[in-house]
Amino acid sequence: MTRLSPMQIIIFAQDPRPQVQNAWQELSRFLDAESDVSYEVVDETAQLQLNNHPAELAVVLGGDGAILRACRQMGSEQLPIIGVNCGRLGFLTDLSLIEFQQYFPAICNREYHVGDHLMFECTLRNQSGKSEVFLGLNEVAILAGASIQMIDIALSIDEEEVTTCSGDGLIVSTPVGSTAHSLSSGGPILKQELQAFVITPVCPHTLTMRPIVDDANCTYSLRVPNAPAGTTLIIDGQIRREITADDVIEVRKADVAFRLARIAGHSFYTTLHRKLRWGGQPEYRTL
Repeated sequence: MTRLSPMQIIIFAQDPRPQVQNAWQELSRFLDAESDVSYEVVDETAQLQLNNHPAELAVVLGGDGAILRACRQMGSEQLPIIGVNCGRLGFLTDLSLIEFQQYFPAICNREYHVGDHLMFECTLRNQSGKSEVFLGLNEVAILAGASIQMIDIALSIDEEEVTTCSGDGLIVSTPVGSTAHSLSSGGPILKQELQAFVITPVCPHTLTMRPIVDDANCTYSLRVPNAPAGTTLIIDGQIRREITADDVIEVRKADVAFRLARIAGHSFYTTLHRKLRWGGQPEYRTL
């Protein structure tokens, strides 16, 4: 049998919370005792240059937020990611530390499946033409925020005016992000492999304003024509920009994909069963 070369991985363990750092101390001792792996720890302040980098896999410790940060840090060179859950829910950080150690021989033998998932590019452009561009994985949200007022958000898709949503905000989410803020706002769950965006109103003023699912190849434009002070653009729950009536937000499919590595026996639906407790059956009682 041909012996595979040692697995080369990079580690994201930047979250300062004690549970993450304790997990990293245990994992580093485990990896130091293994001969089939070499690893490099990523500095959160470093600009990663992964072009021609020998690493085959990124291991991210923390919650789903840690994976969102890692994706942005990797930028245009996305390595397959395995998430080790040190948080609470963790849809993307699928393995516990114990499970990661148990599956480690299979990981070193490259016995995992890598699926490519939609990422987005969000451009914030003001009246002067100045713009900021953000890479993201979960969602773009425009929220009333500190304004504590109902806001009107004009939505266009491929330059066609679609609707104006009045309420607390609007979310444009990827399938990966459909189980995050969009789900808590009443949006549907999309299978992660789909190439689509879901547009979910947040506390809409009219009951006829419902979530919309549309093609990932469309361009979604958002404006808040009468934006009160405090109206906020939020990218993946981590980047915030206050917006004004002159700003235009455009969301489109990114040129890169989020590459999620899954071990055999772990899938999107098994994750939903575990995380959302779909495995139970209702208990029927007779009086």
